Amino acid sequence: MSGYNALAEVYEWLISDVKMAPAEFAASFDDVLNLLPPNAHVLDCSCGTGQLAVGLAGRGMHVVATDASEAMVRRTAELSEQFRAPVRTARADWQELPEHFDDDTFDMVFCVGNSLHHAEGARGRVAALESMSRLLHRGGRLVLTSRTWELVRARGSRLEISDRLVRRNGRDAVVVYRWDIAPNWEDEHHIEIAIAQLDAAGSVLARSELLSSWPYRHEELEAELRRVGLQTELSTFNLEAENYMVVASKA
Repeated sequence: MSGYNALAEVYEWLISDVKMAPAEFAASFDDVLNLLPPNAHVLDCSCGTGQLAVGLAGRGMHVVATDASEAMVRRTAELSEQFRAPVRTARADWQELPEHFDDDTFDMVFCVGNSLHHAEGARGRVAALESMSRLLHRGGRLVLTSRTWELVRARGSRLEISDRLVRRNGRDAVVVYRWDIAPNWEDEHHIEIAIAQLDAAGSVLARSELLSSWPYRHEELEAELRRVGLQTELSTFNLEAENYMVVASKA
């Protein structure tokens, strides 16, 4: 599992404008949130810097936020304190989740932000999905978002430089992605992300991190969900779209 240690302090430059505010991030999932009972227990198991977890807590849900990166968990706790929204936090990767929580604990588990590709290959993905499934009540739902990896691989190895400055906290930055696409689907791929912050004096502070990735086809993900006892209720998969969402329930 990749760490996001160097990027944790500047991760907000990677979050879209519409999802920076916790309430707006949570609102982007209104359709699935309306399926939850009152006082629902929710896990965000790839919490990043906490916008979704804090947004959910602001709605009165009982929220736990976990991430494999200690730095991300710390930033989530800081955001929770800033918004006075109670969120329980813990550092844990997906396979460690059953060590922290009992089976059948949550009404909904979120695994969003295109994070699942950091699980190591098909075996790692299935282990991660199995952990998430175990923690759901019967009838509970997993909400997962993913890049369309069929599209990513078709574009090949490349350098992507943002065509606009991104402003956060009064500072501008340029975001750069370097994609290293391996020959075969099952091979380890790499994504290097660089954020170059600019200030008024013209100085540049650059942070970058090389991340490991194991992409997957949509049909593989669907099969793996079934393998761990989850039935897809909704999929927005489209070969021409950059991202998609899957909602799967526990039988």
